[in-house]
Amino acid sequence: MSKTPPNLNAAYGLKSSDDNKQLYAEWAGDYDDSFATREDYQLPAHTARAFVGAGGQGPVLDVGAGTGLCGGVLAGFGVGPIDAIDISAEMLDQAMRKDIYRDAIEADLNAGIPVPRESYSGVVSSGTFTHGHVGPDALNALLRVARHGAQFAISINASHFETMGFDAVLKGFEAERIHNLVLNKVRIYGDLAIGPNKDDQAIIALFEKS
Repeated sequence: MSKTPPNLNAAYGLKSSDDNKQLYAEWAGDYDDSFATREDYQLPAHTARAFVGAGGQGPVLDVGAGTGLCGGVLAGFGVGPIDAIDISAEMLDQAMRKDIYRDAIEADLNAGIPVPRESYSGVVSSGTFTHGHVGPDALNALLRVARHGAQFAISINASHFETMGFDAVLKGFEAERIHNLVLNKVRIYGDLAIGPNKDDQAIIALFEKS
């Protein structure tokens, strides 16, 4: 068991893949109730709606799918099929119980995604690019599995969008690898949230693969 109980502060403090696996293995069973509902977690819905609003279609890869919060909103809009990828087998187990996903892929984004090139017409990610161990280099793995013209909706914690280099990497991609880049700032939590992180914001990066 981890020394720190599963909570948002522990998630923001993750430094390695092993830390990530351990925390979410413990948190998976009650993540939806103990965190998402209690903290009025709105980022998955914002990300899914942004994807649909930009014309995103399936097949979709839900990156860092967790328990399926973003995928559930996508499915509600009739988007599919959707595959889930996450580093946590326990979180994926919870997601697959919701009958949202076609397939579940257990993988560490930093080590690449074990699917063929150009497998997906859409890529979404909500809450993965935050204060943890996944930085902008992982965007290369997402582009590899996306088809030409694929729509992306990637949420990135606003507090380190520039400091961790996401801004620079995305602008660098614009020259040859992506186009139609739009950056929208949203609140991560709703009006019912309490605590020191209740006003946290995220950048949703919308773009298409060139």
